[in-house]
Amino acid sequence: MFKNLINAFKDSEIRKKLLITFALMFVFIIGTWIPTPGIDISVFKGDIESNTILGLLSSVSGGALSKGAILALGVSPYIFASIVVRTASAAFPSLRRLMQEGGEEGRKKINFYTRLVSLGFAIAYAIGIVLAFNTSIEPMLFNSTTLTSILVGLVLIAGAMFTVWIGEKITDLGIGNGLSLLVFIGILSSIATALVDTITNAFSSTANLDQLWNILILLVAVIIVFALIVFVDLARRKIPVNYAKQIKGRRMMGGASTDLDLKLNAGGVMPIIFATSILAFPQILLQTFWPNSEAYVWYNTYLGMDSWIFVVALAVLILLFSYFWSEIVFQPEEVARVIQERGGMVANFRPGRPTAEYLKRVNNRLVLFGAIYLTIVYLIPTILFKAIDSGSSLVTAFTGIGMLIIVSVALEFNKQLEEQMIVRNYKGFLK
Repeated sequence: MFKNLINAFKDSEIRKKLLITFALMFVFIIGTWIPTPGIDISVFKGDIESNTILGLLSSVSGGALSKGAILALGVSPYIFASIVVRTASAAFPSLRRLMQEGGEEGRKKINFYTRLVSLGFAIAYAIGIVLAFNTSIEPMLFNSTTLTSILVGLVLIAGAMFTVWIGEKITDLGIGNGLSLLVFIGILSSIATALVDTITNAFSSTANLDQLWNILILLVAVIIVFALIVFVDLARRKIPVNYAKQIKGRRMMGGASTDLDLKLNAGGVMPIIFATSILAFPQILLQTFWPNSEAYVWYNTYLGMDSWIFVVALAVLILLFSYFWSEIVFQPEEVARVIQERGGMVANFRPGRPTAEYLKRVNNRLVLFGAIYLTIVYLIPTILFKAIDSGSSLVTAFTGIGMLIIVSVALEFNKQLEEQMIVRNYKGFLK
């Protein structure tokens, strides 16, 4: 990847896109450090970090939420909006056709709908944060807590939509998916901050030097987990497809053999996001409106992220949502129809329905192994890292979902960078 970056900087057009991408990402990082007017950061930070779910959202936004920054909501509203729109496409055939066959106009309409839903989520998040953490709001606007709360909510909503704008600009003018890159840089920023704080604390006194060994062991474990994630993320099931020769006019077409690649973990982190959202929503709702109720205490005790019931429920939901997401992303009947129309045939299976049934059977097996893999990657690193050094802030920075996102976004960015360089080389050859 670093070699590709060095080679890309040698091309003026790609270098310009990279500089735009890095500049917009830098603007996002700056926004995660500018405090929101009216929030007492010391109180607000403690409230956020004491909540496991909000702490996870804060790590995705580069720690902006715990710092009470103007971009505190980060890309979370857009992520959940994308999930809602994707899910709605499974229920509404017209929306699915718009996504699959709408072309450029269809993509613009889908983006417009996603932005509208993002705005709705941003408003809901801002209201929830203001209501749940009103004790950290200092009256500064006409000495009124109500007006200051409204100001804080508006700033958070505007920050969320500004983040969406930055992400879309990166996608249009830079390289890679803008929103994914913002999540990527946000997680890396949280990890870097936690690493600096941990090392600083270790060197603060001689007694804490023993923590350096725990840090080194933790980093080695992180590297091993990263290697395993990369290995599985690149895993493919190749299904050979043979195309018969066809005569069209005076030209001979086809006669080639290719492979249909099916990813082991085609759903990425989406099943985890679905599952954690479902389990976390009641907890956030109870904490926002009924923080002192017995229901909140019971839910936090028996269904909180540290309970075994949560682990079992999470594993079941990841499995269910893996199959659900697979139904949305991969449609065996459609793939079999396209192969048949192009004169292709999967080895040992007749075109049409037998091919579709075979593809569905193979995909279901991959989804099962992918769901087991996601559950292990989500849970095991956290348990392992806590066993190595439970008191380190690095444990909260290195989460299973964060490591999955880092690997998938880095690989996708590298792939798009290679495609850009291939296109530029072809242009140079044609000239």
